[in-house]
Amino acid sequence: MSERFNALDEKCINTIRFLSVDGVQKANSGHPGAPLGMAPMAYVLWSRYLKHNPANPKWSDRDRFILSAGHASMLLYSLLHLNGYDLSLDDLKQFRQFESKTPGHPEYGETAGVEVTTGPLGQGFSCGVGMALAEKWLATKYNRPGYEVVNHYTYAIASDGDMQEGITSEAASLAGTLGLEKLIYLYDDNEISIEGDTDISFRENVGKRFSAYGWQVLGPIDGMNPVEVEDAIAKAKEDTNRPSLIICTTIIGFCSPNQGTCKVHGEPLGEANVKIAKENLGWPVEPTFFVADDVRAEMTKKSLAKGVVAEDNWNTLFTAYKTEYPELATEFEMIQNGGLPEGWDSELDGLFPVGSKAIATRAAGGIVINALAKKLPHLIGGSADLAPSTKTLIDGGGDFLPEDYTGRNLHFGIREHAMGAIGNGIALHGGIIPYTATFFVFSDYMRPTLRLAALMGIRVVHVFTHDSIGVGEDGPTHEPIEHMLSLRAIPNYVIFRPADATETAEAWRYAINNVTGPTALALTRQNLPVIDRTKYAPSCGVQKGAYTLWQNDANPELILIASGSEVDLSLKAGEKLAADGIKVRVVSMPSWRVFDGQDAAYRESVLPNKVRARVAVEAAIAMGWERYIGLDGATVAMNGYGMSAPAEQIFEHFGFTVDNVVATAKATLAKNK
Repeated sequence: MSERFNALDEKCINTIRFLSVDGVQKANSGHPGAPLGMAPMAYVLWSRYLKHNPANPKWSDRDRFILSAGHASMLLYSLLHLNGYDLSLDDLKQFRQFESKTPGHPEYGETAGVEVTTGPLGQGFSCGVGMALAEKWLATKYNRPGYEVVNHYTYAIASDGDMQEGITSEAASLAGTLGLEKLIYLYDDNEISIEGDTDISFRENVGKRFSAYGWQVLGPIDGMNPVEVEDAIAKAKEDTNRPSLIICTTIIGFCSPNQGTCKVHGEPLGEANVKIAKENLGWPVEPTFFVADDVRAEMTKKSLAKGVVAEDNWNTLFTAYKTEYPELATEFEMIQNGGLPEGWDSELDGLFPVGSKAIATRAAGGIVINALAKKLPHLIGGSADLAPSTKTLIDGGGDFLPEDYTGRNLHFGIREHAMGAIGNGIALHGGIIPYTATFFVFSDYMRPTLRLAALMGIRVVHVFTHDSIGVGEDGPTHEPIEHMLSLRAIPNYVIFRPADATETAEAWRYAINNVTGPTALALTRQNLPVIDRTKYAPSCGVQKGAYTLWQNDANPELILIASGSEVDLSLKAGEKLAADGIKVRVVSMPSWRVFDGQDAAYRESVLPNKVRARVAVEAAIAMGWERYIGLDGATVAMNGYGMSAPAEQIFEHFGFTVDNVVATAKATLAKNK
């Protein structure tokens, strides 16, 4: 090949290729074309540059590698196996099979060495921006002269499809603005997608676009020439002010009869074509999944040895760091291990005492964030250009900008989709608890990233304000109706709609403690009274998802269930019903999912089965409440869009009044007599 890359290197590259091809062929499903073209660039990156330890895939100072083109997953599985990760040949042979370690697209938590779930194009690219951002923040905060305890790169291989997704543009623009120089992406430009040549829909100059974003653009280079790839990565690392995009021209399905066409993109080559491809590169047709001893020695043994040395060197450095900077080192270890400092939530207790004036839950949320920020040095976040409205600024926290990377306030710009993915990337990187914020109606822009956060089971907090028709004058475009149900439907996604400031603080307490998935808070624009805990339930039951807030009899005949701003309305209606001699219970239900996770006895204690007369009150779509009110219950809810007017008039127009709740409750009770 060259003086720098010899015949053994070529053999290693072909091993990657044909492990990938054999995996797809055995599964009779998958994408063989991309690995055949990508293998040289992947090999160069992993053998010459990537800092990692296969024996400890979670070592904090490892480089991160993302296969944003997740459909080419067999490439990644082949790399992981050959580099000594806990992924056997038998695992490769189980590609796309039931409960295997090698699912169709890479899944975080399922396979050692997979840093992020990819497959939906653009998501991996954008998560990588979050990882690079996290590295930069941690390095600036914790590194000291002579002690670079945080010093690693984020690499990715992205595809033509990634470049077409809108989220990529959003994330790339912000990465360039922030000057995240330790972000290096290889763009596999093979000019083929499922429908054919990319020029049927994609003719832009990607290099010029990324130059305009503020990236260093290298190439186009021959992405199948290891020397050119090695030199380009070296050049990328020399730039200390910009992220880098290396445009690599490749041939999809290289060496197969249909190379360079869409026929090799998303289906197995077929046994005959696999045979031809192997013969074209002088590769043994049998056995399949062949790894020669010299390849094993070159890749697996060397990778494991290099990884141990790299981590040992870091451990030596960190030991000295602990001696020189013991407090910083203790804090760093704590956050890297996902821990929380003792007393981290102590300031939440009594934050909103009895007698506190009415306050919007968005404003209460801002007070909570600042109370938490004093105790949680690794809590950082921001909004999609809405921080003054979402109340999510950390006072005195500074802005995360090229001028000062220690800032705790992130500015995502009007880029909600990228914000969600970047938040995921920060969480995946480790060492930081991230939060994002926007208006609830704009969660639509973020939904793919919210789903992936839930799928991966990562701790990230999503603040959604302006949570209902209470938005008022901005009108129906800004008034979320179906959004609460939409997010409630996402498995492993916890969303709270707190009734007041106290419930807001408790929802935040839950979110910080929730290490198995994302948590969202839907908060009001309008002021809400702080519930008098001397009059109503003295213990706030947010941690259980729903609780009895007030009742006039331990054996109610009617239950009002509400969330958010409608809890106060339901309390007033409940007291009026009680004055009419009705035995009534008012239940605050800020989170369906958390309540559903309680044991049967607790659920029965809050919503006893024998009480059939139930009314749910929520300024959102009624759909879904039937699971709690049954066929005999009723709702005071929305069945269409809102309108533009002062909030009080809108609530009255749509029936969110004490009199209407009382009338609905009495009619429901009469029906169930």
